[in-house]
Amino acid sequence: MRTNLLRGLATAAFSAALAFSSCAALIAQGPYHVQDKWKIGGDGWWDYMAVDPQSGLLYITRGNHVMVVNTTSGKVEADITGLKGTHGVVFDTDGKTGYISDGGSNDVAVFDRASNKITQTIPAGTNPDGILFEPFTKTVWAFNGRSKNATVIDSKTKQVITTVALAGKPEFPVADGKGSVFVNIEDKNETAHIDARSHAVLAEWPSCDSPSGHAIDTAHNRLFSVCDGKKMAVLDASTGKVVATPEIGEGPDAAAFDPNTHNAFSSNGGDGTLTIVHEDSPDSYSVLQNVETQRSARTMALDSKTGKIYLVAAEFGPRPAATPENPRPRPSMVPGSFVVIVVGK
Repeated sequence: MRTNLLRGLATAAFSAALAFSSCAALIAQGPYHVQDKWKIGGDGWWDYMAVDPQSGLLYITRGNHVMVVNTTSGKVEADITGLKGTHGVVFDTDGKTGYISDGGSNDVAVFDRASNKITQTIPAGTNPDGILFEPFTKTVWAFNGRSKNATVIDSKTKQVITTVALAGKPEFPVADGKGSVFVNIEDKNETAHIDARSHAVLAEWPSCDSPSGHAIDTAHNRLFSVCDGKKMAVLDASTGKVVATPEIGEGPDAAAFDPNTHNAFSSNGGDGTLTIVHEDSPDSYSVLQNVETQRSARTMALDSKTGKIYLVAAEFGPRPAATPENPRPRPSMVPGSFVVIVVGK
């Protein structure tokens, strides 16, 4: 009787160990994977991307133009031209209007989302980069990298309301929908908290080394900054306290948060990965997965309806030798190699 019991216990233990091993393998494999790659080609370097929440179209800034990609077919549906140095795209809650930060012309370009045609331009500061539509005040915020300030535009009149001075070079902004704007100050290793109504800078919080990409969990009041040193800094948006620093990949430039899955994302162009960090609780985070994407896939956009993540990348030739005139030359992009990478469950 005892022998049979021990044998039964040993069998059960082996089965449990096997089940745990299989479960661990599934967790290691992870639920996210590259679902597709769309080779769309085209000229120009790229910066931020955005998915229109109404149409589901993907907008990709490409230097002097913005490519509009159909996320069902993977084909380029339109091309917004006549620009000089694009960085970001945001969408008005009116469902009709979009805005592009055109750093090369120091303007914000307004476009019609039905026709994807530019309807007017609004002067901003020097090199508008990160851009935000703030829904509480219905204003557009263009964060100017070289003049280290933010241009605030009334979305109804398309007129500049004010310019907000900042402590350093602003990177990616986010809003909580309740009247607060948060922006990473890259050269100060800080995050600035701004009142969207009074336009006052309320606080400047230490965050991490050279914060770039930025996302927000509005339900739990948490900010996610991706940084050098392979770290994501999670901040309490009320106090500025850093509550966690999960490890991410090398060379991040964009972040996103999916409230449906409680997952935060970091696109890492340096090592060609997408890090997925799960919010176990507002103050506890675990790395769920690192998905292999492609080197140079440093920016991304999340479709909040489908949960899919879109990244872009290209292949490059050898880097040219540095010169006094150009101490940090960029390598040439291989013609036709520009792709959109689709990651999903």
